[in-house]
Amino acid sequence: MSYRYMRIIVMFDLPVVTVSDRRAYTQFRKYLIKNGFLMLQESVYCKLAQNSTAADLIINNIRKNKPPSGLVQTLKITEKQFSRMEYIVGESKSEVLDTDERIVFL
Repeated sequence: MSYRYMRIIVMFDLPVVTVSDRRAYTQFRKYLIKNGFLMLQESVYCKLAQNSTAADLIINNIRKNKPPSGLVQTLKITEKQFSRMEYIVGESKSEVLDTDERIVFL
């Protein structure tokens, strides 16, 4: 089976005016982190998927867990496109292992 790794980028702008808005924001952000998304920037998260079908399932799960108000956008790109990201100012953070390589401990 051939894998074509994909990246799902989630960008969101959610209101935090009321207590219920802040609660919805916190729940959505925790949902993303719990499901393996990594923060690229504030309100921009990214996750690696094995193929386009798996990426579509991830996006459907985001739809099911969306907050009641605000803006949530997803972008599905290939790993090759993601690797061509250019850093104009700043640099990549490597605090978390974010790779498709398999680790085997014997």
